[in-house]
Amino acid sequence: MKDASQIVSVEARTIRIPLDKVTSFSTRQVAARDYTVVRVRTADDQVGLGFCYGGSHGGALVTLAVRELFARQLKGESALRVEGLWQEMYRDSLLHGRAGSVMRALSALDIALWDRNARAAGLPLSRYLGGVARERVPAYASGGYYLEGKTPKKLAEEVAGYVAQGFKAVKIKVGRDDLASEEARVRAAREAVGDDVLLMLDANNAWQDLPTALQFVRRYEPYDPYWIEEPFSPDDIDNHARLAQLTSIPVATGEIEAGRWRHQELLEKGGAMILQTDAAVCGGISEFRRIAAAAAAQGVTMCPHWFHDLHVHLVASTPNAQFVEFFVDDQVLNFRRLVDTQLEFIAGELKVPTAPGIGFRFDEQALDRYAVDPWS
Repeated sequence: MKDASQIVSVEARTIRIPLDKVTSFSTRQVAARDYTVVRVRTADDQVGLGFCYGGSHGGALVTLAVRELFARQLKGESALRVEGLWQEMYRDSLLHGRAGSVMRALSALDIALWDRNARAAGLPLSRYLGGVARERVPAYASGGYYLEGKTPKKLAEEVAGYVAQGFKAVKIKVGRDDLASEEARVRAAREAVGDDVLLMLDANNAWQDLPTALQFVRRYEPYDPYWIEEPFSPDDIDNHARLAQLTSIPVATGEIEAGRWRHQELLEKGGAMILQTDAAVCGGISEFRRIAAAAAAQGVTMCPHWFHDLHVHLVASTPNAQFVEFFVDDQVLNFRRLVDTQLEFIAGELKVPTAPGIGFRFDEQALDRYAVDPWS
């Protein structure tokens, strides 16, 4: 008799969604988003869904890794062997990369396995993982991007709008302009949200050296930011740690980091008071849980990056997790155009989904509209 959990097919495809407006970060511009979506089907006809971000171009590399590296390993195996399958995929992909596209592909498949198993159990993913939160989790509004013609006044109107919707924490981008312009943006944002709303600043790897970073951070300090995010390249862990010692603003990073070992170095060196580990980047839900446990042992908080549809479950099931990063519209995180169910936001919090698994299905018509390639 065939095991109901036996994996019978693994499929992936590349999706590219143009942004409605070209959007700027501190050091780059984005005109489109590439995503890899995967589905894992088992003998009982349960289907687990996984996904990851593949960058603003070249996302097909992630899809290729799913098809060429991992699909053959998973077929015929039990979807319940999540940890064992993780180990085998990681081991066999060592020569191709322990981070980047290959680890993102592994992450998407790991997410799909957890999703399949939660659906088969008839439980929402958060409860299948061992829920901490009951019904809601805190969220912050992520925005404040650089757009052509966007003045500090317009930025202020944007973040004030988030507060009017009930958000008690908001995040804006920093690091692209000169010192005076940057301070004007942060001042405008702080004045717009008031003193009782948390204001996060995201530099997106803006600075290459500590003196330059300190110049900007000193300008930000009077406005009491809750954190300064990704001040340096993710590889420059030492400067993250040095900056953390020289500023009153907590340093947050980890969104592009893969694997528990690099996260451990961040923790040991004091390079992050807040870890922004992304389960669709770091190695999936399995690796996220290991990283979160290590962080908990050192009193470090998890505030995962992106993909609120996924991370609402992980924040709800992780004792040392604090916030879900939430995007109010689909202008930047346009992945939400691909799913059939949107999260419910209530007074600064997200309602934890109660449907089995991750809580949504892919909108197949939307996939076809934006697909670069077919399912295979």
